[in-house]
Amino acid sequence: MTMNPNLDRLQRYPFERLNALLADVDPTPATPVNLGIGEPKHAPPAFIGETLAANLDGLGRYAGTGGTPELRSTLCGWLERRFALGAGALDPDANVLPAAGTREALFAITQAVVSGRRDALVLMPNPCYQIYEGAALLAGAEPVYLNTTVDTAYLPDLDAVPESTWRRCALIYICSPGNPSGAVLPEAWLRKLIALADAHDFVIAADECYSELYPDEERPPLGLLEVCARMGRMDFHRCVVFHSLSKRSNVPGLRSGFVAGDAGILEGFLRYRTYQGCALPLHVQQASQAAWDDEAHVRHNRTRYRAKFDTALEILRPVLDVDAPDAGFYLWPRTPVDDVMFARTLYEQENVRVLPGSYLSREANGVNPGAGHVRMALVADEAECEEAMWRIRRCVERL
Repeated sequence: MTMNPNLDRLQRYPFERLNALLADVDPTPATPVNLGIGEPKHAPPAFIGETLAANLDGLGRYAGTGGTPELRSTLCGWLERRFALGAGALDPDANVLPAAGTREALFAITQAVVSGRRDALVLMPNPCYQIYEGAALLAGAEPVYLNTTVDTAYLPDLDAVPESTWRRCALIYICSPGNPSGAVLPEAWLRKLIALADAHDFVIAADECYSELYPDEERPPLGLLEVCARMGRMDFHRCVVFHSLSKRSNVPGLRSGFVAGDAGILEGFLRYRTYQGCALPLHVQQASQAAWDDEAHVRHNRTRYRAKFDTALEILRPVLDVDAPDAGFYLWPRTPVDDVMFARTLYEQENVRVLPGSYLSREANGVNPGAGHVRMALVADEAECEEAMWRIRRCVERL
């Protein structure tokens, strides 16, 4: 059977590689703690489940790909408040589109924008969410990896990208707050990227799904549409952002997010997704609307993460080279030994899973920028996270 030859270029997902790494290890009999996957473990707000249950009559009806007018209005209102765009800045019929979580939308945008273009390049941070790479490959484009290291403050170095690369760029993925580093892209950096997009006519796809997890209530992370508004670009030309309820509201199983921005891009994207068949069920749309309309549970969520970071850093800093992230729920420490060896040893000796940084990265310009790091997702409850930190510290001290 003939298949898309680009399927053979897809690499194993990081969690598959981690499972293979640990498959033959007999860990210590301590209670297992999984910090390897970014799946929130805080309980979802009760009202989300209640709203789902109250709207199950929606199971008997097809939902439109574009979502209900009520949900689109709610999404626009949330964006306008959160990113200081001003009331009425977004048209619910043109500037926003619900999605079945950010993963499907981040993958699909490249298929809609890039497929059929010859010699197209898709740029992405390195390390990154592997969906970016797979989306580029299956669209027939070549991924270009922009290394992010401590030397670049974990930001892609735009000045290091050759002019010839920018000329062939069809789309660039950015992630802010970053996965795995938690780095937030500053305004000057985003303004420079927007100018490059204007000069070379490419799309900026901003993955902002960690934007609501941050340490300072008075300083939420900046967003791409917010910078557009500050520049007076209220058409958000060439810019689209992706948001999700998974991390914000602890409902990864709801599979609910959205994409917003440039109306021209979203018009074509809606046409593409109408064929793709990924409309949100009506009861999911109702629950999503309720979730985006409530901020109290999100503030409580941030309080819990803030406490876990304080505890984790107090325990780990005496033995590991680790910094507090700008935002998000990951720690990205430097390891005292090879990152793959560290992850295997930690699992064997302490029954704690972390993800080797090299599994999240690709070798580019002679280096794998994730090597020598591990990603720790502080997603478990406070007591479990604290116990895991003490186990990690014991392991490092033995090393």
